[in-house]
Amino acid sequence: MSRTPIDVTVPDLTGKRAVVTGASDGMGLGMAARLAAAGAEVILPVRNRAKGEAAVARIRQTTPDADVSLRSLDLSSLDSVAALADTLRGEGHPIHILINNAGVMRPPDRQTTADGFELQFGTNHLGHFALVARLLPLLRAGSARVTSQVSIAARRGRINWDDLNWERSYDGMRAYSQSKIAFGLFGLELERRSAAHGWGVTSNLSHPGVAPTSLLAARPELGRSRDTPAYRLIRALSERRILLGTVETAKLPALMAATDPTARPGVLYGPGGPGNLGGAPAEQRTYPPLRSVEEAQRVWQVSEQLTGTAFVPA
Repeated sequence: MSRTPIDVTVPDLTGKRAVVTGASDGMGLGMAARLAAAGAEVILPVRNRAKGEAAVARIRQTTPDADVSLRSLDLSSLDSVAALADTLRGEGHPIHILINNAGVMRPPDRQTTADGFELQFGTNHLGHFALVARLLPLLRAGSARVTSQVSIAARRGRINWDDLNWERSYDGMRAYSQSKIAFGLFGLELERRSAAHGWGVTSNLSHPGVAPTSLLAARPELGRSRDTPAYRLIRALSERRILLGTVETAKLPALMAATDPTARPGVLYGPGGPGNLGGAPAEQRTYPPLRSVEEAQRVWQVSEQLTGTAFVPA
């Protein structure tokens, strides 16, 4: 019995500039390819130039005239974030779509960014926070939609305010959840502040469900020499289409959130199947840890202090 393919319709994006972090492989690459096929100029900020060039080549296999190019970015370095923002501001082109997709998950041991932050908190949240702050003038110029990729790990947990960098009692999974909760709170607060101050930017959230992406696969740069048992189980279930999504379906909620004309600001999009683990993308209830406005304001203030960035509209 055949299955109806799960997909979304991406509108014509001719004349739009899109920036997608974490697009050198996996679902991020799939997002970039779909945006390019719809006519957007797509910027891939990458840490590994060789992987980035391979990603561009793959996109051009299906869209030979794709307007896609690389820029350098290491989200675990605030200097690198600032350098990318300087480059894009120097180019002077408005940004119409920003998908904050890049992330790291559960390194075997506690690691830190170039600036001394716990790696997941520093990369998944603080790096993106600083990037959006520094790109705000270009985002305003493009009346941009900013879509930030969270995780079902943000369904529960909390911000470890007494030890944000997990220096006293590191727990990789709890630290990952914290990074995604902070990031989700930021994305929703960005929408509130933009609406209140007339920035003209809209912000929403997406999550991919559960699929065999590279997050839990072998990542030598994180000290993970082989695929985790969790990744092997996820891959096996995904191949059999049991509850979970695939790399192909995992990209769809972010694409819907970022491009669908009916997608709403301040809303979470994710798979609509059982447990929101897989299935066609749909609007979903905001996770309980993301609902507190006071917590979001606190995350915003602390993130400004830690990154040394502020949201200056022009």
